[in-house]
Amino acid sequence: MQQAVTGGTPAPAEPGPGFAVTLTLQQGYQFEAAFEDTAVPHLLVDEQPPLGDGVGPSPTRVLATAVGHCLSASLLFCLRKARIEPLDLKTTVQGSLVRNERGRLRIGELRVTLDPTFKLEDRERIGRCLEIFEDYCIVTASVRRGIDVNVQVVTRP
Repeated sequence: MQQAVTGGTPAPAEPGPGFAVTLTLQQGYQFEAAFEDTAVPHLLVDEQPPLGDGVGPSPTRVLATAVGHCLSASLLFCLRKARIEPLDLKTTVQGSLVRNERGRLRIGELRVTLDPTFKLEDRERIGRCLEIFEDYCIVTASVRRGIDVNVQVVTRP
């Protein structure tokens, strides 16, 4: 758990707002993801062949999407606070899979390239945002530090 420092004394960090996603098996390895408390349409996720049919993004691609979007949104937020509106922004996330010591596949690395386009007069003003925007990306900062994942399997008679 992260701790906040107040007056030199560590204090427990206050929990922020929560969120929930419910996944319901459709067929094979396809799940419908419902984003609780939002009007966001459901998302079909699936494993890539040969395990699944690849009719939706795989968990690794969803994680890469989350990291890429969060970094993009953080950069945009900073730029817009500085009254700089990019003409365009394209973000590419490339991932690599590696095997751990037990031979299991894991995400070894995510390489994120943000490619904004600016008016010539705005290019000189983006420096401060480039220095700080990553620190405001919830997903990237969490993935970099590691996230506690508590798992419970409910068995029914």
